[in-house]
Amino acid sequence: MLMPKRVKYRRVHRGRMKGKAARGNTVSYGEYGLVAAEPGWVTAQQIEAARIAMTRYTKRGGQVWIKIFPDKPVTKKPAETRMGSGKGSPEYWASVVKPGRVMFEIAGVAEETAREAMRLASHKLPVKCKFVLAEKEGVEP
Repeated sequence: MLMPKRVKYRRVHRGRMKGKAARGNTVSYGEYGLVAAEPGWVTAQQIEAARIAMTRYTKRGGQVWIKIFPDKPVTKKPAETRMGSGKGSPEYWASVVKPGRVMFEIAGVAEETAREAMRLASHKLPVKCKFVLAEKEGVEP
């Protein structure tokens, strides 16, 4: 499971997810990408489930890049606990995803295979996703 080795603060504020992704919004490594169409938190378990779905479908052919990392600790207080007594303990790690963020990239497989692998991966994620192709550089129209 993905998680940071160490962090500066054990507990962080929830924050807000306004606007579009300013960074990580282009397909930079692979040929095809999976882009978030809405904001949300993607947990480490969901990232791993999507990765497994993609690699299983491609039969470990090609290469997969994970372009998001769960660096936000999400806390939770125990059930039936009275108000007060501080913030809960970290429960799981999540990645903040904004619309336009490229979450996964794949290369070395046919487009139909990549499209189906990304579709299977998108079912594991809590945000709506789009399949995109990489922009080709140096091609004159």
